Amino acid sequence: MGIKTKHVKDVALIAVLSAVLFAQQIALSFIPNVSFTAFLIILYTRLLGFKKTTMIVVVHVIATNLLSPFGPVLPLHIPSMFVGWILIPLLLSTVFKNLNSVWGLSIFGFFFGFVYGWMFIPVSVFLLDIPFMEYFLMDLIFELIMGISNFLAILWLYEPMHKFLSHQLHKYYQ
Repeated sequence: MGIKTKHVKDVALIAVLSAVLFAQQIALSFIPNVSFTAFLIILYTRLLGFKKTTMIVVVHVIATNLLSPFGPVLPLHIPSMFVGWILIPLLLSTVFKNLNSVWGLSIFGFFFGFVYGWMFIPVSVFLLDIPFMEYFLMDLIFELIMGISNFLAILWLYEPMHKFLSHQLHKYYQ
């Protein structure tokens, strides 16, 4: 495969996987903090690596804020979204690069539900002047919901989706 062909395929793959990420988040947005976003970013990181997954995250955050039928999130929270979602490929490519078991990734996903919520604390407390303890306690149930949904999605879907997508990617890049 020529170098130009590979680049075209990479761009197409990033676009399609970004669209999947966006579509599932919109489809599940009626359930607060329940989505397959963390699961898919973990899956993409393990299959595609840091660079391509980071590009998918960037497209996802931009699309979510520009195209969401529910309107953009508070513009002050956009950096928190970027940092929060990019933490997954960053951590899985460095600190947790050897974490490959479905149970380990499920536990990672559970705790990530809390970490993602904490990314919004600085903006909420310092710029929006919301008292820290009130914000923290009110958001705790949503972080728990996200953690549990991440845990279950990864536990139940990671292995079959990893097998399926790795097979598809192998055929795609031949």
